[in-house]
Amino acid sequence: MLSYLLQSDIMEAVQAAPVQQEMSFSLIEMATKGGWLMIVLLLLSIIAIYIFGKKWWMIRQASKIDKDFMMDIRDYIHDGKLKSAKTLCTKFDTPVARMVETGIDRYGKPLGDIQTAIENVGNVEVARLEKGLPYLAMIAGGAPMIGFLGTVIGMVQAFFNMSQAGNNIDITLLSSGIYTAMITTVGGLVVGIIAYFGYNYLTSKVSNVVFQMESSTIEFMDLLDEPQAKDED
Repeated sequence: MLSYLLQSDIMEAVQAAPVQQEMSFSLIEMATKGGWLMIVLLLLSIIAIYIFGKKWWMIRQASKIDKDFMMDIRDYIHDGKLKSAKTLCTKFDTPVARMVETGIDRYGKPLGDIQTAIENVGNVEVARLEKGLPYLAMIAGGAPMIGFLGTVIGMVQAFFNMSQAGNNIDITLLSSGIYTAMITTVGGLVVGIIAYFGYNYLTSKVSNVVFQMESSTIEFMDLLDEPQAKDED
């Protein structure tokens, strides 16, 4: 009796194993059920990752600057070594360095003109940092909409299959439409969420760089009001 029960359990396990294997499938197989819209979402995800990586690196480089930079600029200007101060600016590929270099080039002119020139350079630098971010925002809003479009297409396909089947409605006739409806929605939301958080993260980083630029501009304009030595370079 015990051997019979063991054989029965083994037979049930063998029969259940193929069923369990059939029920499991990879994410790639699941994505293919979403139809051609999944290709569009894949392209959008690649573009979003490329924009995020490129802008993250650019903003990271723009925020790098020596903590003693403005102090060294102050010392050079106080000593009248304008060429040395300008040379120091060229060593740093940052918005702050380029703004200070612009101010040094216009040294001796009215402070209003110097500040205007620095602000113009700052506006160009901010525009350069923000370039491409609107595309990331567009993906964040557009990807879920594409997913919802897939939902509508999938439901239309499901109801069309039902209408063609007549009274012989089978759940397998609806499976392809339901897959398209659900999977494209998930894919669109995933891409949209990633792009949304990436956009807001980069925007906050740009704001930090802008704050750094404004602080450096104020500090530079303040040191121009201090007594200066004659240019010794």
